[in-house]
Amino acid sequence: MNNNIITTRVNYVLIGFGALFFAALVDATEKGWEVGTRMLPNPAGSSEELRKSIAATPQPDVKRSKMFLQNTDATDWENLKALRAASRGKAALQLAENLKVAVERQDINDVTVRRITPQEIDPKFKDAVFLYLHGGAYVFGGGDASIGEAAIIANSAKISVISVDYRMPPTSPFPAAVDDVVTVYRHLLKTVPAQAIAIGGTSAGGGLALSAVHKFISLGLPTPSAIYAGTPWADLTKTGDSLFTNEGIDRVLVTYDGSLGAAAQLYAAGHDMKDPLISPVYGDFVGFPPTYFVTGTRDMFLSDTSRVHRKLRTAGIVAELNVYEGMSHAGYAFNLRSPESKQVYSELRNFLVAHLE
Repeated sequence: MNNNIITTRVNYVLIGFGALFFAALVDATEKGWEVGTRMLPNPAGSSEELRKSIAATPQPDVKRSKMFLQNTDATDWENLKALRAASRGKAALQLAENLKVAVERQDINDVTVRRITPQEIDPKFKDAVFLYLHGGAYVFGGGDASIGEAAIIANSAKISVISVDYRMPPTSPFPAAVDDVVTVYRHLLKTVPAQAIAIGGTSAGGGLALSAVHKFISLGLPTPSAIYAGTPWADLTKTGDSLFTNEGIDRVLVTYDGSLGAAAQLYAAGHDMKDPLISPVYGDFVGFPPTYFVTGTRDMFLSDTSRVHRKLRTAGIVAELNVYEGMSHAGYAFNLRSPESKQVYSELRNFLVAHLE
């Protein structure tokens, strides 16, 4: 067989494989991949404390989670909020007592806040304030529960913290939360320079911090000196890749198609969910302050976190992304004895030292 015939046959084979590959790409793009049953081992690269915690947790039940909160009305939501507030509020107050931080409830122009003061304030932060925004899918986490992570930050960073108990749905959907943060921030600016203010929180609190900074910039207000975006809920639509890849793996959120998606609809209240004040990932990040991000490999908001981080980097903003092996959504805030948790808050303190003036 001569070389020309061999070459021709090889080319036809390559063209055939290329066509099949291209067809497969088109099909995959339109339909996605159906991944069969796989065994997920305990993450060997995580700390012993985190591995033990995961091993002690029952496997998340996606089917059951998707049934949760179906066909609920405003009364159902309020009842559920009250139940969660009762238990989590007590736990947060006990945590504050254990950490030996003082908690004082105040009102700032009709917005309820809690000022949290550690026993010792670092001289570096003598005139600084951390403006804390609680998580809870924009529906939960208010009242005394709003001081939980705020107390941790006050204690670990040795900084004065003001936790905003912003209004929430169903009675006060978007834009009430953003408006309340703006109200408190304007008040702070009367006595504290912007370069001495940090803002942030975890989950919805991290997302709200990003949305609030979008709003500050649109209003012509000076931006805070630093942002803490702990696994921020930066996109309330069902878009991020990790919402799919980590469904049933994230032992905290479990699935979007349950209480999480329902909360997104409740909060947006008919507004476009791609509004940057609802889903900040869709905004322009030029002019943003340095931002400290935290997420984990099992976190359903891993994509939200990494997407915002990329947009900040593209805009030329200092942005530090910290991804922890095996960690589900906000796991650092639940297991404070783990090395991962200690590192998250220790490095947050270092970040604040570097960027607050």
